[in-house]
Amino acid sequence: MTTKLVIVESPTKAKTIAQYLGEGYEVLSSVGHIRDLIEPKNLPPELKKGPLGKFSIDVENDFKPYYVVSDAKKKTVAELKRALKGADELYLATDEDREGEAIAWHLLEELKPKVPVKRMVFHEITKDAIQHARDNTREIDTALVDAQETRRILDRLYGYEVSPVLWRKVGPGLSAGRVQSAATRLVVDRERERLAFVTAEYWDLLAGLTPEAPTDRFESRLVRLDGKRIATGRDFDDRGKLKGDAVALDSAAAESLAQALRQPGVPIVVSNLETKPYTRRPAAPFTTSTLQQEAGRKLRFSARQTMSVAQSLYENGYITYMRTDSPSLSQQAIDAARKQARALYGAETVPDAPRQYSGKSKNAQEAHEAIRPSGDTFRTPSELSSVLRGNDLKLYDLIWKRTVASQMADAKGSTASVTITGTTADTVAEFVATGTVITFRGFMQAYEESKDEDRHEERAETTSPAEAKLPPLTVGQELVVVDIEAKGHETSPPPRYTEASLVKQLEELGIGRPSTYASIISTIIDRGYVTPRGQALVPNWIAFSVVRLLEQYFSELVEYGFTAGMEDDLDRIAGGEADRVEWLTGFYFGNADHRGLRGVIDNLGEIDAREINSIALADDITLRIGKYGPYLEAPGDDPETPRRVNIPQDLAPDELTAEKARELIEAPVVGDRVIGVNPENGKEIVAKDGRFGPYITELEPEVPEEAPVEVVDPKTGEVKVKKPKKVAAPKPRTASLFKSMDLATIDLDTALKLLSLPRVVGLDPESGAEITAQNGRFGPYLKKGTDSRSLASEDQIFEIDLPGALEIFAQPKYGGRAASSALKEFEQPDPVSEKPIKIKDGRFGPYVTDGTTNATIPRGEVIEEIDYDRAVQLLADKRAKGPAKPKAKTTRKPAAKRAPAKKK
Repeated sequence: MTTKLVIVESPTKAKTIAQYLGEGYEVLSSVGHIRDLIEPKNLPPELKKGPLGKFSIDVENDFKPYYVVSDAKKKTVAELKRALKGADELYLATDEDREGEAIAWHLLEELKPKVPVKRMVFHEITKDAIQHARDNTREIDTALVDAQETRRILDRLYGYEVSPVLWRKVGPGLSAGRVQSAATRLVVDRERERLAFVTAEYWDLLAGLTPEAPTDRFESRLVRLDGKRIATGRDFDDRGKLKGDAVALDSAAAESLAQALRQPGVPIVVSNLETKPYTRRPAAPFTTSTLQQEAGRKLRFSARQTMSVAQSLYENGYITYMRTDSPSLSQQAIDAARKQARALYGAETVPDAPRQYSGKSKNAQEAHEAIRPSGDTFRTPSELSSVLRGNDLKLYDLIWKRTVASQMADAKGSTASVTITGTTADTVAEFVATGTVITFRGFMQAYEESKDEDRHEERAETTSPAEAKLPPLTVGQELVVVDIEAKGHETSPPPRYTEASLVKQLEELGIGRPSTYASIISTIIDRGYVTPRGQALVPNWIAFSVVRLLEQYFSELVEYGFTAGMEDDLDRIAGGEADRVEWLTGFYFGNADHRGLRGVIDNLGEIDAREINSIALADDITLRIGKYGPYLEAPGDDPETPRRVNIPQDLAPDELTAEKARELIEAPVVGDRVIGVNPENGKEIVAKDGRFGPYITELEPEVPEEAPVEVVDPKTGEVKVKKPKKVAAPKPRTASLFKSMDLATIDLDTALKLLSLPRVVGLDPESGAEITAQNGRFGPYLKKGTDSRSLASEDQIFEIDLPGALEIFAQPKYGGRAASSALKEFEQPDPVSEKPIKIKDGRFGPYVTDGTTNATIPRGEVIEEIDYDRAVQLLADKRAKGPAKPKAKTTRKPAAKRAPAKKK
């Protein structure tokens, strides 16, 4: 019996596809890429000094890359080769995009098959789709492979040329990248806008009106005064200046007008009434980008979490391929969506003609169908509730609703806008109220799209066109004022990016591919450029230095238009319209359009690292980004020694105004405070604030230096000066303060108790071993020989007695405690592991755990504000990220053997 070998990318996909192909087919997984560019340090010795030595790419000879099979994939490749020996045909069934095509090409290059090779592609994992793909194979698309190779080589050249500049001038461990640097710049630019933002105050009036019955009360907003438009938040620029011809009311004017309109006899009349039809269209089916955005808004998923869950749904056959730029649906999907909408919501909710959606994908070879439920008949979320749970079910539900709604009819209704005029003795005030009545909900029965934050939304001239009714009104009708309020507002700075809004902005600018956004956002967070605070992405000060250096010395590389243009160029290579080598030559060595990366690197000149890492906040206050973090620098009492103050870790950049900086600088210095003298040895005890927190230290007296001694050389008779040996100063005793202690108020008795640690609690009556209580790197604990037990609090170090210590040692080392060590616990279990979720304090700070997965809580987030949904999201992000890569083992060379000393 003949055997056909099918190679896919993931083990899950292999298992699912094998069920549909049946006997005669062996389906194996490559587990992603099998080859990649080798690290230059791992090149064979004979190649390290040649043209490959710098990048593992021969830039002088058509940018030829040096690929190797990684150590982790050698076993996989060996298994594939063994399977190929017994096969009559080879099917390469990797994903149909640039990366999938490149994986197929690498497999072909490494396996070197002697049997017929067929490229098999599909967009969903169903029986019909797999069998259709098997019967309709093609050749490997070399243009797609060229585009992916170009991207990989481009990223290597960019990172390996620019990142070392960051290491030297900003800090070690930093990195630069084509899309990563542009994304970081977007977040920093938004924070710069917030730093420069000046708040403006404006007022308006809100009037509660009614024709007669109090139940018919509706709300209106002041929009014009004596024919001039009243200013709203949109009428102010980011410097707090009024733009246009609108009139800004202050508090006094608003209160005065409100008081005048409250007076009896002031006519309040309907002066105009307009009714317009209201129509709302459904959103298009999901692309990779819109799925990440909507899952972030509706489900609070990170981009990485969304793609991880979507990958699982795809590989298990529940949705179509989740990396796509196209919102279009196949005829099969359109028929399925219309059929299901008709069955669930009624025939009237389905329009006569199917809806067609088009995207802006410029590369037809990569234009897959939109993300939708798989198959020619969609399974409803309720039908899958027994096999899908937790986040899988939530995301499938979102995709299913969006797909079905996209083929449903428009929502219909009417929007009424009424103008009400109030006339006082010297003023004509015009109010506006709107109300929308939905008469036919259409697609809204299935799904409504969410929106990103709009900082002006609450300051709009009219009320939001939500479903709200106005009572029956006629022009000339008099109204009664139920209540009227003068309301003050402040303009808001541009909102920080969330993962969803950053993905949207990257897509609008044409930077990167939607399939890479999840990894890009994860990278800028992992590198320390950005810290999530709730849903917002807050840049760290190190990101300001990196972006500033890139803007000043690599301006072209971080220009949004130039970065987006590179994506267009890669699309042209993928479409066969541009040559890979020619494009890389222009990018690296330069051409008529730009001078090239090599030219920029060779002509950088001298970069002032101090200037790059400094930001002037005031004439006499400078923010500096140092080795151990950001700090403020200002003139001190000694002209030669400036005063330095650390910046609180939880202070966001836009909160560090000049006023706040001066407040931090002028705050009284707490530290280097002499507490007293140790009565036992007469040494002075000082309280200090150090890099790792407050501590106390016992100062050692200075050891006087011995004077040099003149000695006579007995052989020559010369007088020589013999310097005395330096005596090493004894290391002073130090002790960290407990979390409950205050550096400003700690007294001598407490300091002496801290310095006396570890404290001897007593002797174990059975073994005679000494039991001590002490504070360690991971918290307070008891120690008895080599055995140890954690204590519940630092205070127990001084309070626990011998019976209490023996009771703790009698308990099992792990678990068995009556009291929970968790900082916070949630009633609901994790939807994936179904285990209880807790927040604990660990070695590197607080973290969320379900007993299996541990997720560090990002810096800046407050434990008390973390709810169940946020905890679930953190755990899911950690699972999606996968286990940490083990550190490479370094082999130390044995010391060179020395020749034995010659005997005299």
